[in-house]
Amino acid sequence: MVKRIKKAEKGIESLKKQIEEHFEKIEVDIKENNTDRGRYHFKEIDKSLLAALEIKIKILGIEDDKLVQSYRERLEKLRKSLDSGEFV
Repeated sequence: MVKRIKKAEKGIESLKKQIEEHFEKIEVDIKENNTDRGRYHFKEIDKSLLAALEIKIKILGIEDDKLVQSYRERLEKLRKSLDSGEFV
């Protein structure tokens, strides 16, 4: 059981790293006015990476949901930037 917990914890760290990489890509896409590619990265974070992160957090029984909430808030700000074409 300890191995699974450590693997899940490493998985969370890996997901956080991937999410940050996609956030950076969205920011670059907004600056370069490449909204289609930015929307791809947005969906990748929203539909895939955050969902996986939430599952791993639940598996570990962590009640603190601030991490996912902060990512969702940050993602919403970037979505507005993608829609307006301006980097905030």
